[in-house]
Amino acid sequence: MKVIKVKNYDEVSAEAFKVMKEVVTSKKDAVLGLATGSSPIGLYENMIKDHKENGTSYAQCQSFNLDEYVGIDRNHEQSYWTFMHENLFHGIDLPEDKIHVPYGNTKEDCQAYEKAMENVQVDIQVLGIGGNGHIGFNEPGTPFTEETHIVDLTEKTRSDNARFFENDINKVPTQAITMGIATIMKAKKILLVASGANKADAVAAMVNGPVDPNCPASVLQNHNDVVVIVDEAAAAKL
Repeated sequence: MKVIKVKNYDEVSAEAFKVMKEVVTSKKDAVLGLATGSSPIGLYENMIKDHKENGTSYAQCQSFNLDEYVGIDRNHEQSYWTFMHENLFHGIDLPEDKIHVPYGNTKEDCQAYEKAMENVQVDIQVLGIGGNGHIGFNEPGTPFTEETHIVDLTEKTRSDNARFFENDINKVPTQAITMGIATIMKAKKILLVASGANKADAVAAMVNGPVDPNCPASVLQNHNDVVVIVDEAAAAKL
């Protein structure tokens, strides 16, 4: 696990973009594993800017997103489908039919997403990390063997996300569909970005703690190509 410490969020995003660009320029048909939340927004802004200014193309790429809420429409303003279109897809040339975001609430929906991924390997998987160490929506205690599954969201995760739902936890969905930890670990390279003091404990547990399902991100210690980019606040306990 390579840990890069930088000053602030903008530098985290700039460093993350360098890693992403290297993958995309060395493989025109790269398979991108993408994440939502506030952590990767700066990375996506850099990708759009570079696409417009330098012509870096995603026309032969395809993408697989980590997760999606259960029970809200794809076109809901807080769906991750909407988030990805607003924060990345509108500004690059990734074809719409190459975009994959999980959707549904059944075991069959989960199996269909795994099946869509079975003939490809994700070249770079972007991750954030939750304050409790979650990756995707794999909450503490999730078995490392889990593939795409439906998860009940913890109170902490729902309260963390209430800011996107008019600060009303009752409006936050109670379930999500997420790539499992085993699914995430199949990626060739993993790029995890984190910033802010509220991530410091989780980052320390991920990097230096035991590999333990109680900190799902700690499993990344077992992957052979992980780049972690953190700002000073998130790195405070390393």
